[in-house]
Amino acid sequence: MELHEYAAYDAVGLAGLVARGEVTSAELVRAAQAATAAVNPRINAVVESWPAEDSPTPGGTPLAGVPFLIKDIAVSMRGKRVELGSRLAAGNVAAADSFLMRRFRRAGLVTLGRTATPEFAYSTTTEPVLYGPTRNPWDPTRTPGGSSGGSAAAVAAGITPLAHATDAAGSIRVPAASTGLFGLKPTRGRVSLGPDADEVFNGLAVHGALSRTVRDSAALLDLIQGPETGDPYFAERPRRPYLEEITQEPGRLRVGLVTTPGNGRAVEPAVLKATLAAARLLESLGHRVDVTTVDLGVSWEEFVLANARLWSANLVTWIDGFAATSGRPVDGSTLEPETLTSYRWGLGVSGAQFVHALDVRNRVARSIGAHFETQDLVLTPTLPEAPVPLGTYGQGAEDADGLGRLEHLFRRSPFTAAFNVAGTPAMSVPLASDPATGLPIGVQFAAGQGREDTLFRLAAQLERAAPWRDRRPPVWAGAARQA
Repeated sequence: MELHEYAAYDAVGLAGLVARGEVTSAELVRAAQAATAAVNPRINAVVESWPAEDSPTPGGTPLAGVPFLIKDIAVSMRGKRVELGSRLAAGNVAAADSFLMRRFRRAGLVTLGRTATPEFAYSTTTEPVLYGPTRNPWDPTRTPGGSSGGSAAAVAAGITPLAHATDAAGSIRVPAASTGLFGLKPTRGRVSLGPDADEVFNGLAVHGALSRTVRDSAALLDLIQGPETGDPYFAERPRRPYLEEITQEPGRLRVGLVTTPGNGRAVEPAVLKATLAAARLLESLGHRVDVTTVDLGVSWEEFVLANARLWSANLVTWIDGFAATSGRPVDGSTLEPETLTSYRWGLGVSGAQFVHALDVRNRVARSIGAHFETQDLVLTPTLPEAPVPLGTYGQGAEDADGLGRLEHLFRRSPFTAAFNVAGTPAMSVPLASDPATGLPIGVQFAAGQGREDTLFRLAAQLERAAPWRDRRPPVWAGAARQA
C-alpha cells in the first residue's frame, strides 16, 4: 500500500479494507512505519517506535488491524517504556498492561509506538527537555498544543489515523484545535484509569483519542468505555453504540454561546469570527443559539487556586514515587524548572487546603451541571488564539510559583478546564482556518453529564455540513512516496 493511499483513509476505512481482505494488517503496519520515517523527523511526534506484536483477526472490530499510537503517560504497555516526558522517569518500563491497554489490544489495534508529552503532562504545549519540542504539521515553528501534542501531530501528519490522548484541563481539545483534528473529552468515569490509579488529578483527567473523523473517535470510545474491577465510580452506559449515534440526527438543540472566558481574556479576531460562524451554521441547521454565560459557582481566582492545589499536590506524589524508584534526585538535573517550582509549591499544600479544593470541584460541577438543565450544549472557542510559536509558553513564567504556573497555563487555555472540573464531556471540532495564516481553528462544544451521544450526533452533522477531512497540512505523510 502506497503512503498516499494509506493516509487517505481513516481508521474505520482501513479496518474495512482488512476485513474484506483487500489489504493485510501487516501492510498497514509497513505503511505506518514508512509514514513515521517520512514525517516524524520534521515534527518529533513519535518518541519511540517498535515492531508490531499482534496480528489481529480481520473483521473482529471496527478498528481491527489498524496502526495506533499511545501517549507517553497514563497508559502502560507491558515491556515498553512509559517515561511521562521526564528525565526523572527516563527508562521506566511497564511491568504489565493497564486496563486501557488491554482494551486497545481487544479492539484489534496494532500499537506501534508512543507519542510525546510535556513533562508529567503538565502543560498545554509539548516542549519537554527529555525529547525536545514537538512541532505542528501546519507550521513547524509553532506548538501543536498539549499535553497530547505528540498524538495530535502524528495524526494530523498522517502517521496513524487516530491516537490515544488524555485530558485534564484541555489536553485533548487544545491539540485538536491546534492541528485541525476532532477531539472529544469523555465524561468522568467513562474510561477506566486503572489499575494503578482510581483517579488522576482527582477526577479531572480522562482518557480519549484524537482523530481526523468523527466516526473514528466514536468507534474507539465504544471499544474502550465501561468500568473495570475496583473503579471508584463510572459513567452510565450509553443507550446505544456511539457508531450508531453518529447516524442519527441530533434534533433541534438549545445552544448557549460564550465568547468571553472566565478570566476575561480577549479572543483573537479570527477565532471570534470562526466561533460566530459556527453559531450561524448551527442556526442554519435548525438549532437555537443564544448568548449566555456559564457560572462556575466560584470566582475565577478561586477556580485557578483550587486547580493549582490539586495539580501540584498530585505532582508531588508522582515525583516522589519516581525519585524513590529510580534513585535520582529531585532537582534541576531531573526536572524542568516549571515542574520543579510546581513540585516545591505543592509540598506546601496542606490537607485542609486540598479538601477545600475538592469542595471547589464539587461547587463547579453542581453549577455547570445546573446550566445543562436548561441548555443542551455550550459553544465556545476552544482556544482564544491560533497556535503560538514554540517557546512562547516559557515567556513570562520564569519566576512563577506553582499557582502562577497554573494561572499562566489557564490564560492560554481559559475555555477548557471548567468541563474537566465539572466532569462533563466536551469536544473540539475543526470547523475553520485562519485565512491569514492557514492555521486551523477549533470550536468547543460541551454537554451535560453522560451526553457524549448528543455531542457525537452534532459532530457528525457538522462534519457533513462543513467537511474538514480533506484539509492537509504542509507536513503530510500522504505527500511522500515509498521507495
